[in-house]
Amino acid sequence: MSKTNVLICDDSAFARKQMARAIPDGWDVLLHFAKDGQEALEMIRAGKGDVMFLDLNMPVMDGYATMEVIRREDLPCLVITVSGDVQPEARTRMLAMGALDFIRKPIDNQKLITLLKQYGIYTGDARSEQRKKQTALAGSSDSEKLDAYRELVNVAMGRAGENLARQLGEFIDLPIPNVNIIENNELHMAFAEVNRNDSVSAVSKGFVSAGINGEALVIFNDTDFENIITLLNYDQLSAAPAQLEALMDISNILIGACLNALSDQLNVTFSHSSPIILGRNRELESLLANTKQRWNRIMAVEIGYGIKQRGIHFELLLLFPDTSMERIYSRLVDIED
Repeated sequence: MSKTNVLICDDSAFARKQMARAIPDGWDVLLHFAKDGQEALEMIRAGKGDVMFLDLNMPVMDGYATMEVIRREDLPCLVITVSGDVQPEARTRMLAMGALDFIRKPIDNQKLITLLKQYGIYTGDARSEQRKKQTALAGSSDSEKLDAYRELVNVAMGRAGENLARQLGEFIDLPIPNVNIIENNELHMAFAEVNRNDSVSAVSKGFVSAGINGEALVIFNDTDFENIITLLNYDQLSAAPAQLEALMDISNILIGACLNALSDQLNVTFSHSSPIILGRNRELESLLANTKQRWNRIMAVEIGYGIKQRGIHFELLLLFPDTSMERIYSRLVDIED
């Protein structure tokens, strides 16, 4: 009996390794890897994708575009979506285009085996020890660590997007997280999407656990407030109170869900400080000066959430000092091993 060609398509090397480790050892497969949809399509056409595990948010060609080509060309590939973006609409869109199923990151091995058996793709037992040894996650280079941080945040970003989508009844457009290691005086450089000339408002909340600490900031462009207030049905309030309510409510949903997802992945329980309004109707530079960080080197993670059909965009920024970064990476690798 010939081996099954299994293709794992994800822009994160860390995520590809996680997925490979989840493949049951009893499944006789040849593993192939692609970092975006374009590479994946080339491999499928070359006969290397009998079954594909497909991420959604990727550069070059994302999961939606990839699935559309597979459907249009009727390519011989069974697709299972594996994503941190678990919004109901994301699932519905992919299933409508022909994906077999949709599972969330990080992978639950037993749920994966149950799903594979459900579709008759895998009929063996649940042993996966050998493959885990062959695909160890540990890596020492800065690029490998940055990739692991990015995947950690990608899952948390998706969880926060899902909560926001359910609360607002809208599809949330999720980006590829922008992760950078910077000096404190370069903090303004972490905001790739914010127009420096615009007036913004922001909420900050600190968090700490197991030697890991950080700060989460939600940044609103003030020109979006009118649309956000309408979406939240706060029109009955006067302008200033409505903006404040919108600022706090959206911030609490995003930060709370994101930190809960980080807690789950790192197996810690974060203690949260009370939310603080950093500033309202200010320029970004002056607002960031109010953060008064005492950290020198920072891992800054920018996530630009959007609701395109409403013309709404806001930023979530996660800041971790260098003293936390090694602890985060150690916990990630230890948990997986």
